[in-house]
Amino acid sequence: MAETPRRTPWGRFLALPNDSLAKTLGVAFLVALVSATTVSVTSIALKPRQQAHIDAAREAQLAELVATLPGLAEILRATGADTMESVLVDLTTGEIDTTTDPAGYDFLAAQTDPALSDALPPELDLARIGRLPRLAPVYLVRDGDDLALVVLQIYGAGYQSTIRAYLALEGDLNTIAGLSIYEQGETPGLGSRITAPEWQALWSGQQVADATGEIAISVVRGGAAGPHEVDGITGATRSSNGVAGMVQFWMGENGYGPFLDRLKSEGV
Repeated sequence: MAETPRRTPWGRFLALPNDSLAKTLGVAFLVALVSATTVSVTSIALKPRQQAHIDAAREAQLAELVATLPGLAEILRATGADTMESVLVDLTTGEIDTTTDPAGYDFLAAQTDPALSDALPPELDLARIGRLPRLAPVYLVRDGDDLALVVLQIYGAGYQSTIRAYLALEGDLNTIAGLSIYEQGETPGLGSRITAPEWQALWSGQQVADATGEIAISVVRGGAAGPHEVDGITGATRSSNGVAGMVQFWMGENGYGPFLDRLKSEGV
């Protein structure tokens, strides 16, 4: 009698009846495993391209913001400059860091890297970012010896996403020249309206701090009055407040405040 070939475990699995519970669960597991692997591989492969798109969008938004600020084009032409000066600021001391190349600094990675950032106590974390990078990029534009514009990168938690923006300050370092949100994932048609040009324009000309130096800028529910208030977006209170919170935080003593104070007293 011929010897019956010994089946491998895979062969025995395939030989099971199609209505077998073991085979049904096995096939389901394999499909899930293949799908998860495909998604993971695709995500990893596309991540550099996705980041490149985000970086390009950020740079385009910054260029657009700068181009639309009153008088900036004339300032750049008068000074012969065609780019802004980029510096890295030590957020703890308010001093410009001269040991790190701004061009090679990854601000996004520093935001979550324990070696490059510090945990924020909840009571100080108005922007709800969890950790504060020790260094942050700042863009300076001068008109001769006078500081004409300071552009800050800011971010914070909205209703359901991290909101990232550029905040441009006039030479007095208190008047908002422009706010440009370049990344967010808020609710479409509601919170996402924080990117609407007409809402972002409401921030221009507003004052961050009051006469005593206290951070006073805020979002209110209709009827904004005075130099420190911006109308919130109807139906998007949490997203609007998220933007206000991140502006308040980054302009305060735990954000760019020490650097801005140093600029006011010493210049750069």
